[in-house]
Amino acid sequence: MTTHLTALVTGANKGIGREIAAQLAELGHTVIIGSRSPERGEAAARELHEAGGDVTAVTLDVTDPASIRSAAQAVQERFGHLDALINNAAISRAPGQDLVGQLPRSAVVDQIRTVFETNVFGVIATTSAFLPLLRESETPRIVNVSSGAGSLAAISDFSDPNPIALGYVSSKTALTSVTMQYARDLHEEGILVNAVCPGFIGTDLNDHQGTGTPAEGARQAVAMSVIGRDGPTGTFTNVDGPIAW
Repeated sequence: MTTHLTALVTGANKGIGREIAAQLAELGHTVIIGSRSPERGEAAARELHEAGGDVTAVTLDVTDPASIRSAAQAVQERFGHLDALINNAAISRAPGQDLVGQLPRSAVVDQIRTVFETNVFGVIATTSAFLPLLRESETPRIVNVSSGAGSLAAISDFSDPNPIALGYVSSKTALTSVTMQYARDLHEEGILVNAVCPGFIGTDLNDHQGTGTPAEGARQAVAMSVIGRDGPTGTFTNVDGPIAW
């Protein structure tokens, strides 16, 4: 395990993101909760702080460039660096929509685009904005919360009960590829970049149909957040090990 970290978790006011924040705080790290809603972010940070964690909040909407810039500036002014960026914020579908618009046979392009804006482009925009702060760290790492649902091996297996959701599934396939691109590009700088799958976890993202708890879903993201400088990069794993690409 590495030394003390300052870590930012996006989408951390609830669900898996909140659990990632809670578990990192319990390990003694400084945690910044990124949340679109200032009120919800502050409430989550306050609860974790009252539980003994060194936790603060910053308003961060990964689909809003101005919000991302403002968050990066706030972290710069308060901490001067960032050791771990955990890109957790994600959506399964456009707000107010069901999954019908994500079926390939009836795809609604605007709905698919909305999912990609958060799950892929939001990760790229956020990572780009925080790279200067990560470069100020002695142990920089990026963890992208992807999904085994985007595994091409799983998608190719017609007997696999993988969801058919053009936006969500393909966005997670893209996110894993994005992770590899960053891992290769930043390797010489010593910035570790890995993707993790939390598992089928019951959260708002799937209307709480998942079979696992947010605490269980946070475990691998936390594990990859605290690896030492000599840890792996360019991997896609869950708690049981590597996931087929």
